Amino acid sequence: MPIKHTLNVDLGDRSYPIYIGNDLLGQADLITQHAAGKSALIVTNSTVAPLYLKAVQQALDARQIRHDRIILDDGEQFKTMASVETIIDLLLANRHDRRTTVIALGGGVIGDIAGFAASIYQRGVNFIQIPTTLLSQVDSSVGGKTGVNHPLGKNMVGAFYQPRCVVADTDSFTTLPARELSAGLAEVIKYGLIYDAEFFDWLERNIDSLKGGDTDLLAQAVLVSCQIKARVVEQDERESGLRAILNLGHTFGHAIETVMGYGNWLHGEAVAAGMVMAIDLSIRESWIDESVRERSISLLERAALPVAPPAGISADQFLEVMAIDKKTIDGNINLVLLRALGEACVTGGYDHDKLLQTLPG
Repeated sequence: MPIKHTLNVDLGDRSYPIYIGNDLLGQADLITQHAAGKSALIVTNSTVAPLYLKAVQQALDARQIRHDRIILDDGEQFKTMASVETIIDLLLANRHDRRTTVIALGGGVIGDIAGFAASIYQRGVNFIQIPTTLLSQVDSSVGGKTGVNHPLGKNMVGAFYQPRCVVADTDSFTTLPARELSAGLAEVIKYGLIYDAEFFDWLERNIDSLKGGDTDLLAQAVLVSCQIKARVVEQDERESGLRAILNLGHTFGHAIETVMGYGNWLHGEAVAAGMVMAIDLSIRESWIDESVRERSISLLERAALPVAPPAGISADQFLEVMAIDKKTIDGNINLVLLRALGEACVTGGYDHDKLLQTLPG
């Protein structure tokens, strides 16, 4: 069977399945059973469309679901309100009603844009995630975060809006550039650091094969990552507490992306460097020992990921952007730090001088 794993995200009447396996786009019912009505809009980009758009269109045709498609430019720099408006314009022009289904076919940028458009069109229409990158399969497609970037900060405009299903076809990894695969591995490694030390051990044993594209091992990594994220989201859907641990390295990483310009560093690359910075501050607070940093840097480097921020970003630039982070409350920058390998916390109770020592000189 192409479906290797089915995982349910339990959120009451907003619950939905995650399907993980190969050749899933060839199974029409897998997608169409979650369509609300007889119309759909496929949102994809110029990179993914030539590879997978036809398969989704054929699935919709097989069940006589009328569909339009919109092909956006590819890149983080296009994760904007202008892209959302383009989607809304097409939905209105082609008279899509409240039972239409918006289908996100692509990586995290497409999922976030399409999901946000679905959340606001006629106050919310049906939404399906078909993530085609490792990063989007293990992270952004699960949990209902949607939105766009602002020049002053990443993901500052958006909504919590859960999909009807997530179809994670691991065959898409065969067309994924090596750099994108590595970026996805950053988020996979994150789950071991924040929640599951045994999973971190497993990653250390298998990282070379994962980076090499072993689809069976990648499917296992997707499953465990989604299981961890589902457990966290089920306890804290709207990020009022626990869910923020999923942002290990992200406050530092978002600052890197913002200062460098969206798209110059991939999200996973920025998160990798950010996680090392969070680990550094955790060590300075004497919460973890040096071995965690050594193991983390080794694993990230084996995954072909950066372990330090780019040269030229000052401490003041980091602090300016980090102050706009969504975890900042009453002017206090809350950070995700480690208490142990596999145990994260969200705290503002760190020594500010030690944060300055962590930031570039």
